Amino acid sequence: MLSKHSYTGKNYEEAVSKAKIDLQELEENLIINIKEEKKTLLSKKIEIEVLEKREVKEYLKKIIKSLLKDMGFDVEIEITVNNDTPTYRLYSTNDALLIGKDGKNLKALTIIINAILAKEINSNNYQFFIDVNDYKKRNDKKIESLAKKLAKEVKETKVEVKMDSMNSYQRRLVHNILSNDKYVYTESVGEEPNRCVVIKPRD
Repeated sequence: MLSKHSYTGKNYEEAVSKAKIDLQELEENLIINIKEEKKTLLSKKIEIEVLEKREVKEYLKKIIKSLLKDMGFDVEIEITVNNDTPTYRLYSTNDALLIGKDGKNLKALTIIINAILAKEINSNNYQFFIDVNDYKKRNDKKIESLAKKLAKEVKETKVEVKMDSMNSYQRRLVHNILSNDKYVYTESVGEEPNRCVVIKPRD
């Protein structure tokens, strides 16, 4: 189980300060939820619930391993952290089944794990990625390569190009890749699940 710590203060800042001192951690290394807030005419009191991200990171690894074991998968998990966001890279004897067609099983697994964790920590703000034998990494590279190729076409023809529908993570990837391009810009159009990115020439 995760260790959840409670702190009270006259305001949010005071309660957080107590947590930082007690746990000897910076605020960016903590997950903080407001548990209770009481106000009277003469006073104010706030109670927060605090978890340490490093503990959540290891706890999430146990959740993934346990869930997949129940599903019949024996997996090894490697954790890497980039920009404070951990990626859980899975290796199994049946990677293809874990990934599924077009990554559907991997996406479903991520949704399930996210729901379990959000309930446990009372927050949807903890960001993480799950990958299987670098499938997601390779897929990201394909999207990056395609975005750059299409951007070059738009630059040369001055005609906008609409990409295939993608999920929010993939669309954000395209936006980030082309955000500093001097000749094109990107917009997301349409409704989920058919929302896509349009690459347009700059005037």
